[in-house]
Amino acid sequence: MRSHVEFLTTPTADTPGTTLLLHFDKKRYLIGSVAEGTQRAIMQRGAKLTKVSDIFLTGKVEWTNTGGLIGMILSLADVVTTQAEDAVRIAREKAERLLAREQNMNDDGQVNGKSGELVAAFEKPTLTIHGGRNLTHTLATARRFVFRKGMAVELDEFEERDTQATSQDGKWEPTFTDENVKIWAMTISPSDLRQRSFDMTHEVKADESSSGRSGELIDTERGRENLMRKAVVSEMFNSEWRLDHLVEMPLSEVDMPAAIFIRDPETGKIREYSGPVPQETKSSEGPKPTVNDVNVLVRQPWPGALIRELPSTSPSREALSYIVRTHPQRGKFLPDKAKALGVEKGPKWANLAMGICVEAADGSTITPEMVLGEGSEGTGFAVIDLPTEDYVDGLITREEWKIETIMDGVDVIVWILGPGVGKDERLNRFLSKMSHINHIVSSPDNCPNYLALDSSASATIQLSRLDPLRFRLPIYDNAKVPQVGTPVPNTQGGSLPFQAAERGKRIELQPRLEVHDKFVVPPLNTAVAWKSVSPEVESLARDAENQLHDERTKREIARQQEDIPGMDVEIITLGTGSSLPSKYRNVSATLVRVPGVGSYLFDCGENTLGQLRRMFRAEQVSEILRDLKAIWISHLHADHHLGITSVIKAWHEEVWDGRNHPKPLGESTGQLQDYLKALQEEKRLFILSEYAMIKWLKEYASVEDYGFDKLVPLAILSAKPWIGVPSKMGWGDMLLTPGSEADEGLEEL
Repeated sequence: MRSHVEFLTTPTADTPGTTLLLHFDKKRYLIGSVAEGTQRAIMQRGAKLTKVSDIFLTGKVEWTNTGGLIGMILSLADVVTTQAEDAVRIAREKAERLLAREQNMNDDGQVNGKSGELVAAFEKPTLTIHGGRNLTHTLATARRFVFRKGMAVELDEFEERDTQATSQDGKWEPTFTDENVKIWAMTISPSDLRQRSFDMTHEVKADESSSGRSGELIDTERGRENLMRKAVVSEMFNSEWRLDHLVEMPLSEVDMPAAIFIRDPETGKIREYSGPVPQETKSSEGPKPTVNDVNVLVRQPWPGALIRELPSTSPSREALSYIVRTHPQRGKFLPDKAKALGVEKGPKWANLAMGICVEAADGSTITPEMVLGEGSEGTGFAVIDLPTEDYVDGLITREEWKIETIMDGVDVIVWILGPGVGKDERLNRFLSKMSHINHIVSSPDNCPNYLALDSSASATIQLSRLDPLRFRLPIYDNAKVPQVGTPVPNTQGGSLPFQAAERGKRIELQPRLEVHDKFVVPPLNTAVAWKSVSPEVESLARDAENQLHDERTKREIARQQEDIPGMDVEIITLGTGSSLPSKYRNVSATLVRVPGVGSYLFDCGENTLGQLRRMFRAEQVSEILRDLKAIWISHLHADHHLGITSVIKAWHEEVWDGRNHPKPLGESTGQLQDYLKALQEEKRLFILSEYAMIKWLKEYASVEDYGFDKLVPLAILSAKPWIGVPSKMGWGDMLLTPGSEADEGLEEL
């Protein structure tokens, strides 16, 4: 059996994180981050994810590492659902043909038992995601816009006490095991958190009668909250809810808003109900008018809509790493020995090769060891994620490094390092004792900002040759390290004995461990892309350009444009794709730059920030972020907004980093003058969308401080003119109706 590990991504503007694919014949695993852009990069590589059963997230649970996870789950679920539907359809058609020939169709024309058995054989696949604390909370916040039924999703959260290596009967048990691998998870805390945890532990031991909740009570409460979050995620992916399922109830009992239908008394057909509804009838004066309490049909809300609030959480600072080992391999089957022992050829040989005992012709028991050659011990590798130097002590003091039963056969360590960590002197000393191990580093200090999306970059380069004014050449560098914009480290130690990670670099695990570059993908040859434009197309482009520069044409264009306001405004498409990211186009995002006023984003699909960093130099990106005034999210579909967290975080770091942080607007008195004063005196970013979008941003803010409290979230309530309800806008603690005093104040500002 062959198995290997391959680098799918290293840090670039297109792929901010590091992702590894662990490949076995029948199963795949992702290890590392699933950052924004990961899905597009995997499509570019042509890697197939349909056999991925487990994702092992490294590092901290924050958007930098998980920003592409929701989109990837949605895509995987859609692919799996399509495959399952096709498989079921083919199986059913086959069964129907077979049973029809045998005349086993029942009176209704439906296939009886055997067809059901064939269809039942296709079980719903399960994707298990392993990560640190807040992983479940992160996914649960997306319940308002994520719902799939084709693939079950299970979550496995690790905390530090869960990942301390423990011995049971002299065996160091792994955190995870299956038919292919054993994995030991290591949760590593930064130095200050480890010291605080140590001090608190000793304080409790010194004064067991101290007041406050006990650890057991806290664990119980946290356990209940986690069960709730897991139930929410289960309803997102394992629900039996159906779009076409309608429930009959009295109109007065309908919980609005809801889609309401009624059965036509004459035709018996179902049509949309258009009469007055409860809770939304409106009168300018006096009480709401009553409604006729007729029986109506209501589509039950999907599960995510039923959970109004999640329990709050707090940021997790622990970073996850893993040690991975394959199982020992049985030796080669030796047919001559089997014959000599009286085992007939056929199924018994296959059983012996699989490690199953059989009975010989004379009745004796033949064990696999009697007919197999010499086997081999399992091989292994480690993936170590250190965001900053603060995590080095926590790593090098782990017990796992000293345990032979864990480390035997681990001959490669993949280091996912934050800026400057590779020069840490403590890490240098630690690695000097591990010179027999291959070390591969993936870091912006060691990996250049190459073009990871070759197809998209090639198309852009070709278009730039035809029209350089409207199509910018992508910003990249195939050699420079550290990457432009990487923070300068505080420590200046020596260089570690690392190989730099590269896209396509492989670690062969079986039949023997080997690190090689046979499948490394070379950087895109931009000169070839530039020259690949056909002469005929370029000639047509030059002819069109010459026509535009004709004096008569220029005068006509100027005449037509003389009354158009804002002619100096730039409209820049950062993503024009459909709901699925592709090799060629990113999902929806449009940047509008108004000279002397500011910049605006209309939709903010996944990796919008990466698109900015490909189109503009680092100093230009900083300028755009400083000038960013507002982000408008058109509607709550994942492909329109999953990049907003990264953009807000980058804006927050650019505008607020190192400055005093005021109270969020939500903590003010709610008076209009307080909001106006804050907006006049402080740099704020407006976010405009529907309420569910604002609630998602707020719920995720308890996972990490990405800048939510510096926002002005404006929630839009659409008008319902058929019942007299105008459009409203939620601002802070108020609802602004167009034309109201508060609205006039905002307009004046």
